[in-house]
Amino acid sequence: MAESRARAAGPEIKDPDPKAPRAPRREAEGTTRTERSAWGRTIRDDVPRKAWSGWAPAADRPDPVELLLSQSAARVPDLVPIRHGRMLVSPFTFYRGAALAMAADFARMPSSGIYVQACGDAHLSNFGTFATPERSLAFDINDFDETHPAPFEWDVARLAASIVVAADDIGFDRAIGQALAQHATRRYREQLRSLSEETFLDVWYSKVDFGGRVQEAHETYSKAELKQAQKATRKGLRKTNVGALDRLAERVDGEWRIKADPPFIVPTPRTKAVRARLEGFFEQYVASLPRDLLPLAHHYRIVDFARKVVGVGSVGTEAHIALLIGNRDDDALWLQLKEATDSVLERYTVSDLFEHQGERVVFGQRLMQASSDTFLGWASSPTRRKVHVDFYVRQLNDYKTSADVSSMTERRLSLYVEVCAEALARAHARSGSASAISGYLGKGQAFDRAMGRFAVAYTDQNQRDYLAFAAAAADGRVEVSERI
Repeated sequence: MAESRARAAGPEIKDPDPKAPRAPRREAEGTTRTERSAWGRTIRDDVPRKAWSGWAPAADRPDPVELLLSQSAARVPDLVPIRHGRMLVSPFTFYRGAALAMAADFARMPSSGIYVQACGDAHLSNFGTFATPERSLAFDINDFDETHPAPFEWDVARLAASIVVAADDIGFDRAIGQALAQHATRRYREQLRSLSEETFLDVWYSKVDFGGRVQEAHETYSKAELKQAQKATRKGLRKTNVGALDRLAERVDGEWRIKADPPFIVPTPRTKAVRARLEGFFEQYVASLPRDLLPLAHHYRIVDFARKVVGVGSVGTEAHIALLIGNRDDDALWLQLKEATDSVLERYTVSDLFEHQGERVVFGQRLMQASSDTFLGWASSPTRRKVHVDFYVRQLNDYKTSADVSSMTERRLSLYVEVCAEALARAHARSGSASAISGYLGKGQAFDRAMGRFAVAYTDQNQRDYLAFAAAAADGRVEVSERI
């Protein structure tokens, strides 16, 4: 197992301080809701909720620029400058790519030690809509590259700070950002308390009422804005496997081929060796799917494959798309293959190791989401850079949409942060003890206010880190591409 993980992980990303503290892990005491809630309250004596008030960098805080540059060693060299360019677009895009720096900061802060399956990167842009296997539209967390067991408040703090960073980017007064972060934390706390009073089956089957929030948001729109929103919704509903054919592929000698758009989309050479490697990869992948899906998966054959640059923080890791066709020419299935490296949380927590990092991502996604992609799976393959790379696989186009936070009014952002907080609470309740967390948080607003103050202070820290990163780019220490 250790040998497999060493191959999968690639060059190790090290905190400059190898003695960074690990958060204690506490197991909930008692079996009843009342006992676990009472146990959660006792943790306040060791770690008061106001411990999250504000933020001051620890004396041994790693240099965030060096920490982020250390991730480049394991990435595709020609794509790293694109990642840096995308991070430098704004303090918010920098925040999106700086999950490792924030995890290192969390490790130096007091912690409740109440573990959940954490998202690891729960910022505002990592929530969105997608189609469930039942073909209904769901809203949930939609990025799990960093998922790993960790203290629940690490996800809450990352979400809260992202709210203030985003509000700053929009141009809202800082007090508005703090109020929104506090509001989101309150909704998280209230939702956790509500879920702690439900049966676990009810918790497991619960979903977020996104449609109601959309309706509330639409009530604030002008006629022109509503028309534009409806147009965007229709566009999102066209993001299907079949709809992507004309957008991402073209006919060449009677066969579908992925359109090239270097360096963002680079088709893979169609050699026998590549073909054999792809077929071996997909045999592994199909074997990772539930057995009842095998007839469906075997219905499709691979017709083309390409590298595709995605996201911000993920840029530079191996990411590919595959076009599969069934027994009709328009029966398309688009799959996305993303490299799964060690979670940024792993080095700072009590490890809960998976031998395969792709399986870690799939496990976390299935556990945290109310309903997950039918085609979620994992496999490993060599690449031009590495002997062994772990991947997870999911559909590329399945009604996936993300909110454009940058264009939101205060009211719409308030509704959006509410639904994000509720989705995060539901995800944590599925994997951790909602009663213990609720007992720790209590009915008052002590934790809400503390997290609001932390979010503001950490937004200032993010701004300092962003400027340091920009300065490193200006002096050539950080290589940046003009095309992002």
